[in-house]
Amino acid sequence: MTSSLGARLRERVTAPGRQPLLLAGAPNALTARVVEEAGFEAVYLSGAGITNTYLGAPDVGLLSLPELAGHVEATRDAVGLPLVVDADTGFGNALGVQRTVRTLERAGANAIQLEDQVSPKRCGHFAGKDVIEADEMIGKIHAAVDARASDDLLIVARTDARAVHGLSAACDRAAAYLEAGADIIFVEAPGSPEELAEITRRVPGPHVANMVEGGLTPILPLERLRELGFAIALYANTAMRGAVAGMRIALRHLKDHGDTTEIGDAIISWADRQNLVRKPLFDALDEKYAGRTTE
Repeated sequence: MTSSLGARLRERVTAPGRQPLLLAGAPNALTARVVEEAGFEAVYLSGAGITNTYLGAPDVGLLSLPELAGHVEATRDAVGLPLVVDADTGFGNALGVQRTVRTLERAGANAIQLEDQVSPKRCGHFAGKDVIEADEMIGKIHAAVDARASDDLLIVARTDARAVHGLSAACDRAAAYLEAGADIIFVEAPGSPEELAEITRRVPGPHVANMVEGGLTPILPLERLRELGFAIALYANTAMRGAVAGMRIALRHLKDHGDTTEIGDAIISWADRQNLVRKPLFDALDEKYAGRTTE
């Protein structure tokens, strides 16, 4: 299934003339279930989102490969959508990248994103970033391509050079990363619609537009991103941020009233919760495998 999902994802992001893939992020398997329920075509496992929710920490390179792989495996079991996995800098040098790609592919990733920041990385919209030499990142991309078991696993190469060396250098890197074998390119944190247009004009190929609410890049409508030539519109942490807002509303009610008798639709119903986590399916499986006989 994983290979066929990767082929489906590749076809979706490379087909000419289509609307960009609207890619919603999830920090865990439950959120990925909600993403699938909402009708999205793929799920993005956000390194920032996992770090925020799992560690209660900022996106400053604290997540480990085993922790990330566990989230990928759990999410792969929970949803039938293609998984795009944020692997930060790849957890080491080129040899570390090879291990990362093999580990995450086995866990169920259909696309793996690698970035050219110096480790430990920082969120792409934080100040104080630095990038490795382009040649080192090219070596990492070669290693990633060689490590994948299936050609259907997509390699997404992200450059953070815009903030360090300027847009022209970032575009030069993007072109080099595509030449090295990356399937999709991701120039992080352009600062204007004009810069977004410049990226796709200078570097032909499938591109990610990272739409971060409150970040450095302006939020543009999907149709405008299509006109600019982007293949993916990424909203990596919208669901998580919405969930936090919802938790605050529900907990404020509980704190103010001392109970939830009048909480209304601030929380989902008991039945909705059980359906979301597929309890009827698990009940049916339990019945099937329990060895019970009916008289």
